Amino acid sequence: MAVVGHTNAGKTSLVRTLLRSNDFGEIDDRGGTTRAVHPAPLTADGETLIVLHDSPGLENAAELLDWLEHRRGGRHDGPARIRGLLDDPRARARFDQEAHVLELMSRINVALYVLDAREPVLEKYRDELAILGDCARPIVVVLNFTASPESRAQEWRTALAGLALHTVVDFDAAVRDPATEWRLYLKLRAQLDDFAPLLDTWLDHRRREEAQRRQAGLTAIAELLIDAAACRRIVPARESEQALEELHNAIRRREQGCVETLLDLYRFGDTEYRGESLPLSGGEWRDDPFDPETLRYYGIRTTGYLSAGVGSGAAFDLTTGGLSLGAGTVAGTLAGAGASLIHGFGPRAYSRLRGYRHLGIDDAALQLLARRQTDLLAALIRRGHASRNALIPAATSGAEAARLPRALRRARHHSTWSTLNRERHHDAARAKAVGTLSRALGRRVPEPEAPTTERRETR
Repeated sequence: MAVVGHTNAGKTSLVRTLLRSNDFGEIDDRGGTTRAVHPAPLTADGETLIVLHDSPGLENAAELLDWLEHRRGGRHDGPARIRGLLDDPRARARFDQEAHVLELMSRINVALYVLDAREPVLEKYRDELAILGDCARPIVVVLNFTASPESRAQEWRTALAGLALHTVVDFDAAVRDPATEWRLYLKLRAQLDDFAPLLDTWLDHRRREEAQRRQAGLTAIAELLIDAAACRRIVPARESEQALEELHNAIRRREQGCVETLLDLYRFGDTEYRGESLPLSGGEWRDDPFDPETLRYYGIRTTGYLSAGVGSGAAFDLTTGGLSLGAGTVAGTLAGAGASLIHGFGPRAYSRLRGYRHLGIDDAALQLLARRQTDLLAALIRRGHASRNALIPAATSGAEAARLPRALRRARHHSTWSTLNRERHHDAARAKAVGTLSRALGRRVPEPEAPTTERRETR
């Protein structure tokens, strides 16, 4: 595929987005940055299926069209006229950039003609299309930057129809939309019968790749949240301020690691990311004694505990190590929970009495951490590789869930699940919690829509 068009129309930007790479070629607002043809292979499972060819911009179409019209040759023999130009050393020197493009056109199966949809419909673009039409190759017109409020996409479609060019697709290299990209390939498939099976293979690969990349991102976020929820520090009270600062720094570093993982997954490794510092309030976390996960961890039968009357206004403060129960419910509580309550809550209460504090990240910070990372993942899914703006995640808004997902509430009681703790191991239970949490997070990050590929029967 040749990617052709006027100078500064966004050809290299389009190639970057189709490659999923922001280090291909050079982008500059001055235009004329690409001075030679640069190939870019698209591979699936180690095999190159498609080769994109980025090309220099067409700058002198009007003069070149005049030159071609004064050459000898049949009125309808466009390829012969193009060959006459390429075989003429003086003409090649005069129209150097155009000659590179036209020579490329003689070697490819299809051309993507990139138009900046913000530009007015001018004669120079009609001249370019007339010259490219002489090459006798299928042309798919890509209207670039259609997301801009200055877009003239409809004007362009009307003008292109007047030139008998009806294979047109809207695109925006700075705003990646997987569904739009798939539609582009379906347009190509309709133009290239012989390559339909190959393009089907490529579309299937892209779908799988997109799903796998999104799932890997969700898993990375889930692992961050499990690490944060299970993170613990048990320190003497006199050292709690320093320990709390170290804990906060550890969580922030862990979040930055997740950010870098997501950027690498979507091949934005060198993108400037501007995220606000995570506000980690408090430091002493409190178990909810009425949370079934807390009760289950301490070996308390939920039905017996709640039936004892604790649910009617009682509170258990683990950070102070003290029970605060209504006088009328103490006896019922002890009868319902028995020794398991004392045995379960005892160690932490005992350590508190000895002057130690249990430090960890609170629920509000965990909720915000989850929101920030899912917002970032959603932004990366839609970010085009031609974008040169700093990546700023969307501001969090709306009410968070009333309670943490069960997987995070379980992690509260499994300090060995966190890579941020000294004693840690990753068991099957942690892996299961990560999987469950990643599926729950997936509801916050919509999957990109993909059009159905209509396959034809072969006989």
